[in-house]
Amino acid sequence: MALFITYASYSQSGIQGLMKKPEDRTGAIQALLDKVGGRVVALYMTTGTNDVVLVSEAPDGADTVAVGMAVAASGSVSKVETVRAWTGADFVAIAKKAGTLTGAYTPPG
Repeated sequence: MALFITYASYSQSGIQGLMKKPEDRTGAIQALLDKVGGRVVALYMTTGTNDVVLVSEAPDGADTVAVGMAVAASGSVSKVETVRAWTGADFVAIAKKAGTLTGAYTPPG
């Protein structure tokens, strides 16, 4: 399965909901990922630009984007960004492939 990192920020209503009923949201997120065949690898509440950092595995990037959209549609978050992640070892193959393509691209102009 592919590895993804999702950054999210709570909306005002999301923060109000957490204050009204403080709880660990890992189970709710895992239940949603179960529906697309994914799993929570790690979930962190953070300070700074993002309130939430989720590391997850899913069969496809479209799955994690759909999960993010579903959560955003609830109104509990104001911003969701999901990026694909690779381990250092896995990224070696990508760098090798890029090396074989060097010089094959003709830039504009």
